[in-house]
Amino acid sequence: MTKYKAYFDKMVSENKDAFNKFTKAHFEYSIDQEKNQEEFNKIGAEILNIIHEWEDRLCKQSENAGFGSYTSNLAEKFQTEIKSHFPLIDHIGIVVNKFSIKKIKLH
Repeated sequence: MTKYKAYFDKMVSENKDAFNKFTKAHFEYSIDQEKNQEEFNKIGAEILNIIHEWEDRLCKQSENAGFGSYTSNLAEKFQTEIKSHFPLIDHIGIVVNKFSIKKIKLH
């Protein structure tokens, strides 16, 4: 198993409750984005913090081993792995402003 996949699996297993909650929110968001955007953003913010922490761990270990030039590629592969499991993760943080236009009645 590649290193970034191992880190992904370990990240999910060590944060099982948070990822179970996010998986449910991700599914509900995929069904009705407009209705579930606020909840998806709230739960997703916690998940993004976890992901960034684990991405930093993955890249720091490679940098310390002398492979600093490969860390951007490694981070990209890690993010691709995440997106393969959660394709709508980039939608976290979208702000939807609802507005209406008043109709003008002409007599």
